[in-house]
Amino acid sequence: MDDEKEVKLIEIFAGTTWQAGMVKSLLENAEIEAFLADEIIGTLSPWWTAPGGAGSVKVFISSLDIENAKVIVSEFENNLKADQ
Repeated sequence: MDDEKEVKLIEIFAGTTWQAGMVKSLLENAEIEAFLADEIIGTLSPWWTAPGGAGSVKVFISSLDIENAKVIVSEFENNLKADQ
């Protein structure tokens, strides 16, 4: 019963609609359930979404998946930096 109380939703990534969608897909391919928050504002007003900043689309996961998700998100962010 105590374990159920400790499970929380954790924000693992924040970025543009496209970036958040990619991260969500990568996480789901690794069998990590992920949810997007603020997706509508990112779709309606993409110029308001700053990666990780105001108006960004956020990706949430279960606290149980944090270690595996960190690896996936880190690889994604490294690839983004390499492309710039």
